[in-house]
Amino acid sequence: MSRTVYVNGAYVPEEEAMVSVFDRGFLFADAIYEVTAVLDGKICEWDGHIARLQRSLGEIGMPMPMSSEELLEVHREIVKRNNMEEGAIYLQVTRGATDRDFVIPKDLPQTVVLFTQAKSLTGTKSGLRVISVPDIRWGRRDIKTVQLLAASMCKSEAKKQGKDDAWMIEDGFVTEGSSNNTYIVTEEGKIITRNLSNSILPGITRKSVLRIAEELDLEIEERPFTIAEAQKAVEAFMTAATSFVTPVIEIDGVKLGDGTPGPVSKRLCEVYIEESRKASC
Repeated sequence: MSRTVYVNGAYVPEEEAMVSVFDRGFLFADAIYEVTAVLDGKICEWDGHIARLQRSLGEIGMPMPMSSEELLEVHREIVKRNNMEEGAIYLQVTRGATDRDFVIPKDLPQTVVLFTQAKSLTGTKSGLRVISVPDIRWGRRDIKTVQLLAASMCKSEAKKQGKDDAWMIEDGFVTEGSSNNTYIVTEEGKIITRNLSNSILPGITRKSVLRIAEELDLEIEERPFTIAEAQKAVEAFMTAATSFVTPVIEIDGVKLGDGTPGPVSKRLCEVYIEESRKASC
């Protein structure tokens, strides 16, 4: 069955959705995106996602295409039209369409696209096996642009090697996963995750999970860590809007603990899902 998508004010069947070949999102990756989870037909973490969208747009000199309230209504409507109970909504905002030129134009009508992906977000997680790869992305990873080729190549390399995902390395330290923030848990039960900077995306799920960890009286240290340190950890996990808290059970062929998801990641995932259901809108 065809999905209904949103394109510049219209809800249309996906087969009829069109964007100009001169759109700068297509020609220059001149666009910002956000992904929101849907649980029980409701939107999760809306305030965090809309705040990050506004920040990302501002960092590349683009305005909000509409108000937060208007965007929320579009999100709710596309969930309703697709009868989606669980999954994700992708929002993409480009600078708009004009003749090809490297110089960034001013005051173009922006392109706004939303589409849904229905999938299970709350199923049992058996744990992922990851490889390490060089981080070849641009320097402003804190901006959620659609420049995802490097991340796509990294994840594809992991799949080629028979693994699930890749952790990217810069200057000897893990930055993040191909589409997620990364964490390790020490023998003492301390959670270590890279501190926020231009090197990583400020994950909305990351922020909530760290808050939950503090409420559970878990110790947190925000700093870079190496693959060698991660391989000595008793647990590791990743967080993202469409996968919540996902355990990692192997890093570059080294099994962590007994090779099964650990208690810290499992507990954080349980509480995160429970809180997300209560707070969704």
